[in-house]
Amino acid sequence: MSDDLLDRLAAEATPVPRARLPMLLGLAVAIGSAVAMLVMIAWLGLRPDLMEATGTMIFWWKFTYTAIFSAIALWATIRLARPGGSMRRPMVGLFALIAFAGVLGIAQLVIMPPGMSYELVMGGTALLCPFYIVGLAVPVYAATALMMRRLAPTNLAAAGFAAGLLAGSAAAWVYAFHCGENGMPFLAIWYTTGILIAAGIGAILGRWALRW
Repeated sequence: MSDDLLDRLAAEATPVPRARLPMLLGLAVAIGSAVAMLVMIAWLGLRPDLMEATGTMIFWWKFTYTAIFSAIALWATIRLARPGGSMRRPMVGLFALIAFAGVLGIAQLVIMPPGMSYELVMGGTALLCPFYIVGLAVPVYAATALMMRRLAPTNLAAAGFAAGLLAGSAAAWVYAFHCGENGMPFLAIWYTTGILIAAGIGAILGRWALRW
């Protein structure tokens, strides 16, 4: 390739708008989440007391926790989608969010009668919740991975981990429309566990799924 051609190509290149990458990944997550919602409704169904549940604090904390988790995970995914990106700063935010959820869970255990501790921590679906979240994360991860392959990530395992975090947290948000558990400790432990399992699987798959 001649120097003249290289100079011409460089001259014709235009900068990519800064908002383009978040928009592309956000669109992928929205599509994946919509599919996950349809799967959740067909597979698990909406919780029967959904309208009454909207009047409780724990219902909105589930959505707030998973929405903030998703936003930070999207930030991490955007950074890892670029060559040489790092997720150090987003991870600080995630650790702070998880710690805050843990503090709220401990506070509820302290306030409520001791006899309710098991129900608040384990509920009735502790052993199922993480796996439901992982299952619902599949379409979100697939859509995110397909988009990230076009963006040239260089650290595929880390990028896969970030995409898994994003998929898991978005899936947890969707799952909250079904989940009837009312314990903040349950949310802090089992929702987070499901998200982290999805992230670990995402890291493993990322070496192949994000190759470009």
